[in-house]
Amino acid sequence: MANTTKQNSAKPKPVSVAKKPISYADAGVDISAADKSKHRIKMLARKTFNKQVLSEIGGFGGLFALDLEKYPNPVLVSSADGVGTKLKVAFELGIHHTVGQDLVNHCTNDIAVQGATPLFFLDYLATGKLENSVVETVVQGISDACRANGCALIGGETAQMPGFYGDGEYDLAGTIIGAVSRDKIITGDGIQVGDVLLGLPSNGLHTNGYSLARKLLFDVAKYGPEQYVNELKDKTGAALMRIHRSYLSIIKKLINGEVVSGMAHITGGGITENLPRIIPKGMGAHVDLASWQVPPLFEHLQVLGKVEQDEMMRTFNMGIGMIIVVPAEKVKKAKAILNRANERFHIIGRIVRGERKVSYN
Repeated sequence: MANTTKQNSAKPKPVSVAKKPISYADAGVDISAADKSKHRIKMLARKTFNKQVLSEIGGFGGLFALDLEKYPNPVLVSSADGVGTKLKVAFELGIHHTVGQDLVNHCTNDIAVQGATPLFFLDYLATGKLENSVVETVVQGISDACRANGCALIGGETAQMPGFYGDGEYDLAGTIIGAVSRDKIITGDGIQVGDVLLGLPSNGLHTNGYSLARKLLFDVAKYGPEQYVNELKDKTGAALMRIHRSYLSIIKKLINGEVVSGMAHITGGGITENLPRIIPKGMGAHVDLASWQVPPLFEHLQVLGKVEQDEMMRTFNMGIGMIIVVPAEKVKKAKAILNRANERFHIIGRIVRGERKVSYN
């Protein structure tokens, strides 16, 4: 018997099509508005250019010529980061001119601790609906910080992603590239038992711990972002939006003074997790918590959440944004450099024998 195939007699449903032409703008992406914003961004970026920049904003890649006279045996140092949930506070307050500075300064510190000088920066800003004034304000902050840190803003990406972000929200990230001569790299390998820990003050939370801080201040304490809080000696939003400072200038002075064994940028993870990253095997660090006055913001957060001390130390910087490890015999010289620069500092502890971890008194 011959094989037979049963035919499906049901007719396929007609495909629905648009009644009129649909554009990218109808889907939520306004190319024309983006083009206008990009023109303004180009002008902001161009203010950061130097003779090493060989390209204009808008190419497929940014071109940068490394100065081999300045770096005869160069090593490139890179870092990428974001601003995190600090942006939620920026959205709430409508403050957008500082988050770009936060981003650039954070990345700058990350490579400066290895002895690198920033060369150029790339930013990434993604939003649901492009608001030209907001984007330009953010990029203005990036441009200002790049100029302050001596690096060029040579490219980036502004992405419109309808439906991905809430109204008025955006995400911000960036990548920095710096350079250091191979013989000038600082890794912490030269750290010795007895070296002294100098702590440089932070401006506040910088860009870390905001998920917990927001929960405690807004959900637990029910403060409004514009509310003045006596314990903070400031409005809640203003206290949270203080700029993540750059330590590049003082780091350069200390490096030139040849007083540095190692440096740790105190970011997410606090002193507890960041300081051990540069400590050699067989050593640890002892930190004296009484050696500096913890800023009111951190103290109030701890009270609001009944947060354990160990949790505080591995979540927040607690008022110390940078730690410089200095050989004991060079502490006097390091102090003189810091004093000449009008840089406040605290002697917060020492390198000791032990495991690669931090102990607190």
